[in-house]
This record gives sequence, structure tokens and C-alpha cells, in this order.
Amino acid sequence: MITPTITYHEFSGSADALRDPRTASPQDRTRRALILTALTLFIPGGAQIAAGSRALGRAALAVTVGCWFLLLLGAAFFFTMRGVLLSALTQPFIMWVAAALLAGLAIGWLLLWLDTFRLIRFATLAPGFKPIIAVTLIVLITLTSGGLGYAAHLVNQGREALSGIFSSGPSIPAEEGRYNFLLLGADSGEGREGVRPDSIHMISVNQDTSESIIFSIPRDFQNARFSEDSPMRQVYPEGYNCGNECIINFLYTEVTNQYSHLYPEAQDPGAEAMMEAISGTLDLSIHGYVMVDMGGFSELIDAMGGVTVETSGWVPYDGRHPETDRWGDWWFEPGIHTFNGDQALSYARSRKYSSDYNRIQRQQCIQQAMVAQFTPQTLLTRFTELMQASENLFETNIPQSQLGSLLNLAVDAQQHNPQRLVLGAPDFGPPSELFSTYPDFDRIHARVDELIANEGQEEETEDTATPENQAQENSDQDQTEPAEDSSAGSAPGPTPEHSDPAVSGDMPPADSDTAPAELTQPDGSPLTMEYLIEAEQAGNLAVLEEAARDNNECTPVRG
Repeated sequence: MITPTITYHEFSGSADALRDPRTASPQDRTRRALILTALTLFIPGGAQIAAGSRALGRAALAVTVGCWFLLLLGAAFFFTMRGVLLSALTQPFIMWVAAALLAGLAIGWLLLWLDTFRLIRFATLAPGFKPIIAVTLIVLITLTSGGLGYAAHLVNQGREALSGIFSSGPSIPAEEGRYNFLLLGADSGEGREGVRPDSIHMISVNQDTSESIIFSIPRDFQNARFSEDSPMRQVYPEGYNCGNECIINFLYTEVTNQYSHLYPEAQDPGAEAMMEAISGTLDLSIHGYVMVDMGGFSELIDAMGGVTVETSGWVPYDGRHPETDRWGDWWFEPGIHTFNGDQALSYARSRKYSSDYNRIQRQQCIQQAMVAQFTPQTLLTRFTELMQASENLFETNIPQSQLGSLLNLAVDAQQHNPQRLVLGAPDFGPPSELFSTYPDFDRIHARVDELIANEGQEEETEDTATPENQAQENSDQDQTEPAEDSSAGSAPGPTPEHSDPAVSGDMPPADSDTAPAELTQPDGSPLTMEYLIEAEQAGNLAVLEEAARDNNECTPVRG
């Protein structure tokens, strides 16, 4: 009992025994192997200083200290100057340097592990301990050197993907303290000639407060005005006003096919013309565009792991009948859903039995859900899938040099609920007024100015909520966002002469003071998808329209 204790102390205090395990007992050689392994894992270079080449150990230790310094510096920048950090990390050269550095660290750590294996003197270990230390070393090499090598691959892959998506031009300055970007959802579906942007939104963000406004333009919007510097004024001096052939989502294809010569330096003439049309319509300068291929939209959502939203109303979409397997309408029921890519696309696109306004609201909801749930954890855990999906999904003229600052602005914008305005029903009257067909641009410009002026009022009223200002808050909300009852009334639901009380659950007439009763089947049981399918087969449109009436109501669920 005394001899091992003395030998251990002699080993512990003897540098010769640590550097030459032949003077140590079997137990001490085991401890020595564990110590060297731990040093290489937690203090790369420590094993070499203790038992090998001190010059190599000092060099490795200096690199280790340098890496920890960079990590701490990055953490300090993240909490104090996040925009600067993101701007640096999204530059092509910085990303290339980071990939090379990570690859170098992976190789260097691998060499240290191999040298540690040599220093352990594997042959001198106890037979039962040899497989344990061998497996441990293999696992640690995979986690450390392998992990760094994989990180280098991801960074390089991200560098190539971002260079392929974003332009190389100079940064775009904000105008009057705002950044305005056009978001187009393009679709080249079957039976269509060329690409048409069916989803058209302009997102305006305040540079200082990060508050945002989402302007939605119905796809059948007519008579759009072009900005003063637009070459399309040569073709349509009074605006895009040739009747039903000049709805806004036809403009992209028309310019691409017939007037691309007017945009000799443009990467995408159709997108440039869309920017000018929305700019002139809203009387706001647009600084860039992002066009999303709706055919690949589902890939991005799948890469994110899906999106979660809470919905109201029933939303029809194409699917196969659960019993007959025939192709027809399925329905998303009200409640919380985590949609995969195809489901999210079907949910956002649906307009059957409801209205274009409901469709626009659902599109906005899916977009907000993607922003709200696009967290750093999502980026880190699904980086490869996101990069692969993004390369074939996005087209933009936003410069890569500005990507970091815009990402920082987007992170801050997540803390605010955006204001919204639709250039049509119900924000500008009921559908019967045909505002999207005959727009009043003075009214549009006044509403745009009003929304910009209202920024900051939400935070102020939350901080100073009193009975006196509550009425004013409700008035402001009525002017900036459609009320739920208003949006519900805009959908083409059943009229009293077409309603069926036995089927609709004896619903009372909808009014501003009484919420509609929950829809039920004739026997009082809740609605089901199977019942709605049967109602469709029976041609009972009143039931279907009533079920879909409130399907614009959607709330993103934050991750």
C-alpha cells in the first residue's frame, strides 16, 4: 500500500518520469496518458510542453491563446457593435480567410493529436486500457479536427452561395432614414408564358428605430404609376393603364419580353420595372429587390425545419381525397400548424372560396413566421440545407457588402410588430369599389405618410396606457390596420338569402359588436375536412365560403 503512493508522488514531482514513462508504474502510465489527452483537448500544446517538444507546444499554445482572444473579441463586438461584426463576417475575403483559418486549425490540431499519441507510448499501456485510450482519441479527433474541418467547409460553402446570390456593387444609402425593398414571389406555373410575380410586397424599415411597414399590392392592381426616372414612361406616360392586360403582375413578363432594351445595364429588366412601378405608386424610393422563386420556396422552409403559425378559418388546398384518393380539395383546419414547405406554399397561395385579400394576409403571415423563426440556432444547425436552398431560390440586386448591416437591422426589426397596408380592399373600401382597378393615388400617398408618421406610437401607448389615450390608440389602429371584422366581411361569404341555418350552426348575423358563432355541422358537431369535402361535392358553396371567411387571420408562432 505504501509503495504505489510513494511511486505516484515521485512520478508527480518528477519531470523525467512525465517525459519518460519507462520510469513510472503501470498505474502512473495510465494517469499520464489521461493527463496528456486532457491537455491536448483543453489546452492544445500543453501535452507537448509537458512531455514533448516544448517549441512545438509553445507555438500551439500561442495559437490557442490567439483563438480564445478572437472569440472573446467577437463576443464583445456581438453585444456592443453587432452590425460591424455581421458586416465583417459576410464579406467574401473575410469568409475566405475564416475558412482557411479553420482548415489550418483542423490540420494543426490533428498533428497535435498524432504527436500526443506518440507521447503516450501506446505500447507501454496496460492491455486493458489500450482499446479505451484508442477509442477516446478517435472520438476526440473527430470532434475537434473533424468539427473544425466541417466548419471550414460550411464557411466556404456560404461564401460561394452568398457571392452567387448578392451583387458586388457599393452599399446603398438609406433615404430619409428608411430602407425600402421590394419582395416578389415569382411563379412560372403551368400554362403561363414566362414568370409572373403573384406575390408583391414592399417592406420599408426605419433605419434608426427598426420599425417596419409592409405594403401589399394585389396582383390584379391596375394603372400603376412609374417613377419619374423610369424609362417605361416612354411606353406608358400615364401609367400602366392599358386595361385588363396591364395588371401589375403582367408587367414583369412584358418588360422582359418586349422592353428589356430600355434597361441595358440591368441584371433583371423586369424586376427593375417592377421597382419603378411600385415606387411611383407609393411615392417612395425603392433601394433594391428580392425575388423568390415560389417553386423553390418550399425548399427554404424545409431547410428551416418548417414554420409554425396559428390560424383561424378553414383554408382549402389541392390534395387527394382520404377515401377515394381522387384529386380535389383538402382543408387546413383552424389551430396551430407546423407547416413543411409544400404545406406552407399551399396555405399561402390558396384563394378559393375567399378573396385575394385573405391570400395576401396569409402570405404576410408566412413571411413573418419565417423571419421570426429564423434564429441563430436555425442558421447553425441547418446551414448546409439553407445555403443549398437559397442558391436556387433568390435573385436580388442587394450588394453583399451591405448584407451584414441589413441582417443586423432585420434582427432588430423582429422586436416590433409591423404596420400593414393593402392597396385594395378592405383597406381602401369594400371590393365593390374596385379600388385596385381604379386607384386613387392621392389617397395612397396620404395613407403611406400616415403610417410613417405613426411609427413609435405603439411603444408610447404601451408605456402610457390610460383610459384617455386608449380610444386614440384604437383609432390609430383602425387607420393603419384592417380590423378583424372588416377583413372577415371582405371575404365573399354567403348572403342571408343563400345561408343555410341548419348547416351553418344557426349563426347570428355578423355585426361589429357580436362575434360569429363557431361553425358546426347540422347535428351540432364541429366541422371536419370530410364534411367540407362532401359539401363541395354537393355544390353547397355557402358552407364552403362561410368556413373560409376568416382564413386570413393568422399569427406567427415565435420559436
